[in-house]
Amino acid sequence: MRFKCMRTDLSSAVSNVSRAVSAKATIPALEGVLIKAYNNQLEISGYDLEIGIVTTVEASITEEGEIVVSARLFNEIIRKLPEEIVNIETDDRLVTYINSGSADYQIVGISSTEYPELPNVEEINGLTINAEILKNMIRQTVFATSDNMAKPIYTGSLFEIKDGLFKIEAVDGFRMAIREENVDSDITSKFVVPGKTQNEILKLITDNKKDITIVVGQRHIIFKIENYSIVSRLLEGNFLDYKMPSSASTEFVINTRILASSVERMALLTNEKIQSPVRCTITADEIKLSCSTSVGRANDVIAASVRGNDVEIGFNNRYLLDALKNADTDEVKVMLNGSLQPMIIRPVDGQSFTFLVVPMRLAAE
Repeated sequence: MRFKCMRTDLSSAVSNVSRAVSAKATIPALEGVLIKAYNNQLEISGYDLEIGIVTTVEASITEEGEIVVSARLFNEIIRKLPEEIVNIETDDRLVTYINSGSADYQIVGISSTEYPELPNVEEINGLTINAEILKNMIRQTVFATSDNMAKPIYTGSLFEIKDGLFKIEAVDGFRMAIREENVDSDITSKFVVPGKTQNEILKLITDNKKDITIVVGQRHIIFKIENYSIVSRLLEGNFLDYKMPSSASTEFVINTRILASSVERMALLTNEKIQSPVRCTITADEIKLSCSTSVGRANDVIAASVRGNDVEIGFNNRYLLDALKNADTDEVKVMLNGSLQPMIIRPVDGQSFTFLVVPMRLAAE
C-alpha cells in the first residue's frame, strides 16, 4: 500500500474514528484503526464490537492495500507531523512508513484479516432528518440515560417513529426526558440507541443545515452524517411504558433561568459527599427554596403565580438543574401532583419536550 494525502484531513478523520476504538481489547486489532486504500480514497474505520465509525479521505494512491495501525500512536504521529503532505506506505512485513517533510516514522502494523468485520445492516426502516433537529433532540434527552449496567436497556434512549411523529425518550429511574418533533415520514418503528452512540453523533454534527440519514436494521443502526457513518448495535429489552398524568393539582409558569439560578444557589452547600435535597415550598404567590446540610443552610424566594394546591416537595439539585438547563425556552410550565409524584416540566405552549424529576423524601424540619 502506498499513498499520499493532506495531513489535516487524515488527522481529523483518525481522531474522530479513534473514539470508537477499544482502549484495551482481547483482540489486538481492535486497538487500531483499519485503513483501506482503494480508488483514490482512504476508508478509515474504528470499531469496538458495539459501535463503529467509518469515514473516507481523498488521497493519491499509487499502490492499493489495507493495514491496521495503532489508533493512539498513529493519531499522535499524524497530528504532530511538520508538513501538510503525508506519504505513507507499507511493506510485506506489515511495517508502515510515514513521511512528512524531514520527519520519518516506521511503525509495526497488523494484518487487516485480523480486524473484525463491521455489521452489514440490512435496512428495515429509514428516516432522513435535519441535523440541527436531531442534535437538539439528542442533547435534550441523552443526559437522562442511565450509566447503571444492571439494566442495560436504560443506558440507551427509546427512538419511536409513528404517524409522522418522531419521539426520543430517556429514563434512568430518577428522571425522564422526552423530546418530540413532526417528521415527513410514514414509517412506524421503535428501537433503543445506546447513549454512547448518541454522544458520538453529537460530536460529529458540525453542519446543522445538512440532513442525516438513519438506516434501521434488525439489530443494528447506521447514522450517516456527511462523510461519516456510525454503525451501532441496538439495545434489546422492554423499555418503560410510563403513562403521563393528564392533569396537575399544582401548576405554575416560571422563568427558566431564574429558577435554575435559585437551585444553583441552594446547591452550593452540597457536593458528592454531602447530599441533601432542595426543599421547595410552593404556595399561591411564591416558591420558597431551602437547603440544609452539615455545612450550613441556604434560603431563597421566587415570586410566582401558582394555581392549585400548596405543596412542599424535595429534589436532587443536579437532576432538577439538568432538566432546566436542557429546556430551550425562556419560560417553562411546572406541574405537580403532590409531594410524592414526579415534577413535570414542559414548554408553556405545546409539549415538544417533557422532563420528569422524581422527588426525594423530606425529613421533618
